[in-house]
Amino acid sequence: MKILIISPIDAGAIKVLESKYDVIFSPNPSREKLIDLIVDQEVLIFRSGVDVDEDLMERAPKLRLLIRAGSGVDNVDLEYVSKRRLELVRVPEPGAKAVAEMTFALFLGLTRNLIEADRSMREADWAKYRLSGYLLIGKTLGVIGPGNIGGRVGSMGNAWGMNVIACDRKYTQEVANTLDKKGIRLTTFDEVIETADFISLHVPLNDTTRHMINGEVLKRVKPSAILVNIARGGVVDEAALLEALQEKRLRGAALDVHEQEGKGKLSPLAKLDNVILTPHIGAMTYDSQKEIGERVIEACLKHSPLGV
Repeated sequence: MKILIISPIDAGAIKVLESKYDVIFSPNPSREKLIDLIVDQEVLIFRSGVDVDEDLMERAPKLRLLIRAGSGVDNVDLEYVSKRRLELVRVPEPGAKAVAEMTFALFLGLTRNLIEADRSMREADWAKYRLSGYLLIGKTLGVIGPGNIGGRVGSMGNAWGMNVIACDRKYTQEVANTLDKKGIRLTTFDEVIETADFISLHVPLNDTTRHMINGEVLKRVKPSAILVNIARGGVVDEAALLEALQEKRLRGAALDVHEQEGKGKLSPLAKLDNVILTPHIGAMTYDSQKEIGERVIEACLKHSPLGV
């Protein structure tokens, strides 16, 4: 079985796959190189940051299995996958643990002024009395998209003693009951936006969610609110967010995902002190990546013609 790996995954997993299959590991290839590499491949293993579109898949007549070493599939042409009856395997659970924990790291980093506190210490400036922060306990956490990741964030918020509310486009009583058991109250998008002290985004990027958080929405948030986007960059209109932060209509924001990502891309929010920016590292823990690697191996073994 011929396998093409075009995104970095756990090194141990790559070694196991190389011992069993004909593997090409070419992380982050150019589009031209990717087109050359995929021609005779049967399996494509990838993460975010690469477009797995119809044009690419059509160039691989032997392709039968796609393995997304993570959760989101906004970079995959799902209509073509279905039309051609390709198998698509996602590995959402391991990364969800890491992303949920990262969400709280960003909450705390902002609300406890950790970036400024660290900077002041490195400058021998004892800023103890000007860096008072806020508690999470007792505050309202609004989760937009309480799925695999957002549900975990809500459960963690409940454990912190937060009042957790959430909104979901697929509102059903069954979803509401499931969330209620986790201490999460399902409500409307409007209530989340207008009442939450912490707003956490966990939705895929598609036509219905692009710029979901825009200028009009940001006019309705509490000026004391903190916004964290750890979903996809295009979910937030960054120009509108910049304006809201500059006008003090929002206490702070943290973005692990960005409208423009990659080396050499500078966020328009980079000059603001009340913003934390990270390079899409939500799922990047050794533990999660090792588990993802193990799941990738399992998927290859399962779909191998001889099971080896």
